[in-house]
Amino acid sequence: MPQAMICCTSDTIVGNLVLGRVRAELVYASLGQRFRLIYCRYLEHEKLKDFPKANIVLLRPSMSFLLMKTRDVLSLESALPDFSKTTHIFLPVNDCRDVNTPEGGSHWSLLLVSLIDGVAFHYDSMYPANKQEGMLLAHKISELLGKPLKFVNLADSPQQNNSSDCGVFVCLLMQHLLIGRLLKAHAQDKVSMSMSGKNVDAKGGRTEMLRIIEAFRKEGERRRSRSVSRTRDKHKPSRSPPRIGDEQTPG
Repeated sequence: MPQAMICCTSDTIVGNLVLGRVRAELVYASLGQRFRLIYCRYLEHEKLKDFPKANIVLLRPSMSFLLMKTRDVLSLESALPDFSKTTHIFLPVNDCRDVNTPEGGSHWSLLLVSLIDGVAFHYDSMYPANKQEGMLLAHKISELLGKPLKFVNLADSPQQNNSSDCGVFVCLLMQHLLIGRLLKAHAQDKVSMSMSGKNVDAKGGRTEMLRIIEAFRKEGERRRSRSVSRTRDKHKPSRSPPRIGDEQTPG
């Protein structure tokens, strides 16, 4: 099993979204950046808790986009996780060309960087639509870490049969590669990163993701309810007798 920590830098944005009203349309549209933040948190807190020594980074979409669009990637080091002991990095790839629209673009794919092998695997459900974007992001990671990376654009990636499932594919492939491949392997094992023959149930995935969103929404409501309750208790009249002011205390 890969060793070290697990990092997903998404709590603040996810928290803001969860405490608001999350609409079901988020799931039935092409899943965007904010949902991937929720799914990143879900994988971290619900799936990875049994693997405290795994050193795998799930990088949020906004940071992947920033890496792609920043000329001097070394200037981002302080904003990124410490990759010194990292074995693998998962990065969502977006085809947005406008630096002022980080949630724009029309297609998502997944880049899995194996630092211990020096390989960047690219999974594109509309192969080869995001090849250039995947290559660019792999180059940026290589430049950031000062390590050469071989880019592999996997032609056998499962393919979507419509124009709206790319977000679902990214989430489901990330979960399968993380939980079904990397975390099940022992340190000496050779793990196949090919997804050839893998069936992706996009419809079932959407249903499961809706369940996850609903669970987060309910948890947000519970937290907000507890917070309001504590605030009300704080302002309840005290039953203890009043005390005299300092100015009336005998000197």
